Amino acid sequence: MTLLYKAAGKIRGDEILPLNQLRHRYPDVYEREVRKYDGRPERLATPVYPLGCGWADVVFLSPVHPAPIFEAMQESGRIGPVVIDYWTLDAGLLDPADTCILLKRHDPEMKPQPPEDYIPYSPAAAAGLSTPTERALHRLRNLDATEPLYPWADIPHILHRGSIPVALFRTAAGDRVSG
Repeated sequence: MTLLYKAAGKIRGDEILPLNQLRHRYPDVYEREVRKYDGRPERLATPVYPLGCGWADVVFLSPVHPAPIFEAMQESGRIGPVVIDYWTLDAGLLDPADTCILLKRHDPEMKPQPPEDYIPYSPAAAAGLSTPTERALHRLRNLDATEPLYPWADIPHILHRGSIPVALFRTAAGDRVSG
């Protein structure tokens, strides 16, 4: 089974919602989550070409376990030891018609990424991207004091259009997540 990862967090309701749905259903949660885009609000309008929607219409998942990413950031000295709290999702539970993969290349000048950086989703494709590249880890290990902390900047993204039931997620210990 191929696993996908999502940062664990306090949720409301029984679905993981994209930002645009959060705005209408839980405006206070939306205000908290949209702060991630302070200084770059144009990112919210980025097209997700294969899904016919925008950045704020998708739920983000990662095919890469968070541990090596945060270990590399710790090696840079930019963060201290971190307890990583995450949820997992069986990659086979997502409908490929509502899901795609965005190959991320850390290139601050590339806004938005071109359509060819989006590839079709399948559990096998996600499994093939489950190891962070040495280039990505090198960047994280060598962050200087002025660089923004974007841990996922060059880690592939799994983008799912619409909500995902919370009941499909498991904690790191394997327990069912409840909303």
